[in-house]
Amino acid sequence: MTAFPLLLLFLLSLFLLNHSLSTAANIHKKGHFRPKLKSHLAKTNITTIFEVTKPIQVPRTKPCSYLLLQHDFGYTYGLPPVLANYTPPSDCPCQNFAKIVLQWEAASNGTQFDRIFGVWLGGVELLRSCTAEPTATGIVWTIKKDITRYYSLLMSNQTLAVYLGNIVSNVYTGVYHVNLTVHFYPAEVSIGNSFGGYGSWADLILPISRNLPLNDGLWFEVENSTDIESKKFMIPRNAYRAVLEVYVSYHEDDEFWYTNLPNNFITANNLSIPPENGPFREVVVTLDRVEVGAIWPFTVIYTGGINPLLWRPITGIGSFDLPSYDIEVTPFLGTILDGKTHEFAFSVTNALNVWYIDANLHVWLDRKRVKTKGHLLKHYISPAVVTLVSNLTGINGNILTTVNKSVSSVGWVKSSHGKITTNSTQRFDFSNFMILGDDGNLQIVNQTISFNDSVHAKLPSSSVFSIKSSKRFPLYLYTDEVDKGNETFLLVTNLTLGYNEKKRVKAGDFGLFDSSLKNLQNGQGVLLVVNNSVVAGIGSTQEVYRYDDSTFCYFRNVSSSNYTILYDKERKSCRK
Repeated sequence: MTAFPLLLLFLLSLFLLNHSLSTAANIHKKGHFRPKLKSHLAKTNITTIFEVTKPIQVPRTKPCSYLLLQHDFGYTYGLPPVLANYTPPSDCPCQNFAKIVLQWEAASNGTQFDRIFGVWLGGVELLRSCTAEPTATGIVWTIKKDITRYYSLLMSNQTLAVYLGNIVSNVYTGVYHVNLTVHFYPAEVSIGNSFGGYGSWADLILPISRNLPLNDGLWFEVENSTDIESKKFMIPRNAYRAVLEVYVSYHEDDEFWYTNLPNNFITANNLSIPPENGPFREVVVTLDRVEVGAIWPFTVIYTGGINPLLWRPITGIGSFDLPSYDIEVTPFLGTILDGKTHEFAFSVTNALNVWYIDANLHVWLDRKRVKTKGHLLKHYISPAVVTLVSNLTGINGNILTTVNKSVSSVGWVKSSHGKITTNSTQRFDFSNFMILGDDGNLQIVNQTISFNDSVHAKLPSSSVFSIKSSKRFPLYLYTDEVDKGNETFLLVTNLTLGYNEKKRVKAGDFGLFDSSLKNLQNGQGVLLVVNNSVVAGIGSTQEVYRYDDSTFCYFRNVSSSNYTILYDKERKSCRK
């Protein structure tokens, strides 16, 4: 790119930012720094920031709503989480709830970085999220999350903990004003229970997180590729199913891990930058030092990432409600149904500082038995095989990194439901094609992660439950530094980010449930940098979201440019 359109220069002049570059140390990452957009933007009203997602399907009953917490998060960095006593609803006319929804409402104005935060109940994480970045005139945003799967936890007294580490100074002035509410929707009719743990919510949820008191979030901090963080636990001896739900987020040196260079490339070119360990990351989960599953995470881009103007008012996929990942550990129950203490541990392949990880262990209990028993029949891991192919002339050229892996486990559990054999599999494929040009000023990343898993539980004579999920996470990132002379350059970004999933669930005689999600974002942005300070910028985003299942469909096509919605079409009905 050698010319810059006059129209874009005119638009840039409307957005005075006046902020220094925060990190521009890596040759290929000058477009990946985290500038703070100063609040002198030409914006005169409060902006509503939102993540495009399908509305939660709730019954037509009136919810019983309770304010759990109201707090202003200002000088909270390095301090203990904000705590509150939680008691289950006692004054609701109905105690049979079909849906439970957590609602986070926040407002802020001024200047502030995006901040990661978490919400825990009894040490069990309910929500991992990122704050929106404020403006001088103010922003508001709302997150609604279906937390019905935590039903048993929500029916007992607990301690609520919210950690949002924020810094307020004469530069960073934004305080986050938060209301946290829970809505209990009574069932329209009496809810029948499906076959045991296959279609119903867990009877017990154990926190695999750090214990209070502490001066941070309850997540574990994995700081490098050799760091292992763990938690000991004990389950009741009458358990017959278990699922580990894992929350993951990445920060600091690994926030843009998918852009990281291989170490041999850095060494060969005598680059004066620290090792980056390449672009591949995997979260490995072990039980008593035996790997039970892995997570190849979706590439969430936080609200200040790459070019913050891309995420106003449409925020990045998953940034307000980071996905959690389920690992079926039922095949391993036979190894931990002994009334003794056991240990889950987490590590991250190739990690740099820092990854935040914790988990919730969902356990189903046999009310008719004091003890169940089980046995692991087979456990096989095909290790992650990394292939690296490069075609380089100095620091220009391309690098292809591919990885694949599979995990398979089979085991049975004998309970009052019979002897059920569970087969769990995970299959992963990773491809990262990286192009480097203009002596390191240009970088293109074209990456795809395929993350497929299945669970099949059966009695000797019939199938009880099956679930198949096929996820695909495409990412395309183009960043280019264009020298304009006189200590002035442009940081140009083009981005494509997708989250696609097909899912099929069958629970005994309770029918078949199919769902499909296709969510794709495209973004284009430019930041103008003079004397190492960002002085102007522009960002435009387009998103198409399409969800379909057997009972509900949702479609939204929306685009924006620097706070302004240009186009927005929404449909909540299925096309015949």
